Amino acid sequence: MRLRTVINQFIAYRKSLGADFTGTSIKLNAFVRTIGEKANLADVEPESVSKYLRGTTPVITISWHRRYYALHVFYQYALSRGYIKTSPLPVVIPRQPPSFIPYIYNTQELRALFDACFSYQKKKGRLEPYTIRTLLLVLYGTGLRLTEALSLTVADVDLSQALLVIRNAKFHKTRIVPVGKQLNQILIEYATWRKQKKYAVNPEASFFVGHDGKTVNDYNLQDAFELIRKKAGIRRTDTSQQPRLHDLRHTFAVHRLTAWYRQGADVQRLLPALSVYMGHVCISSTSTYLTMTPALLEEAGRRFEQYAFKEASHD
Repeated sequence: MRLRTVINQFIAYRKSLGADFTGTSIKLNAFVRTIGEKANLADVEPESVSKYLRGTTPVITISWHRRYYALHVFYQYALSRGYIKTSPLPVVIPRQPPSFIPYIYNTQELRALFDACFSYQKKKGRLEPYTIRTLLLVLYGTGLRLTEALSLTVADVDLSQALLVIRNAKFHKTRIVPVGKQLNQILIEYATWRKQKKYAVNPEASFFVGHDGKTVNDYNLQDAFELIRKKAGIRRTDTSQQPRLHDLRHTFAVHRLTAWYRQGADVQRLLPALSVYMGHVCISSTSTYLTMTPALLEEAGRRFEQYAFKEASHD
């Protein structure tokens, strides 16, 4: 039986159960391309599986384990159906590398990032500096996922109500995200500039567009951000992995929590609201974004001291 046939069958089966199988489907289709479209399921050798799992690097990465998981669930399915008698997956599973620690930008670094948007290009590129700067401000000011920001249409940006409508985001949910007065003014200015550039203003048109008037490409934005980050002189020395565009989402969460502590707000009561705002289904998902920075530790420590002294005075 062809490998391609069984994988297509497995993907259709999992989707029929209502699973969001997009990521695993991509990995399984890549596996077929590596092995060969005409290969038989029973003929797949362990060496070929190892080649696919390694990818282009000899180092064991998180991607190795993600590919392994995709193959693991597939081969469990194939074994349970009797399509094969043994699995070609490796018996010994290497230890996962340590998780990447998000980078939390400080306020000076954020200003440097936003300022560098207008000077990072030596020649005119695919993305307008004004578009990139507005996008970065939205990502930091709202904590949106990159895909959510790039998917915004003209109709999704309600400037009169200072609201963003995030449609069909992760977990197939739609939510409404209020934005602050300052950020809304920035969006109004961008919308005015966008209109002057004669980009499409029909409701279905992408709000953030490149020179060609089409949706900003994720890869182009990531490349531009790397140049902007270097221009701003932001780098980390604790790891070879440098600050990412996605870290703006982490920074949003940490800065929001720090601000609440400084305002004396009931943080435990507000955390569920933050979770909903960021599009999470549970608070535990939000907790992965709350890296303990020195500022956050200081505010949390101050709050604990107030609580401890209050309790001691009652003894």
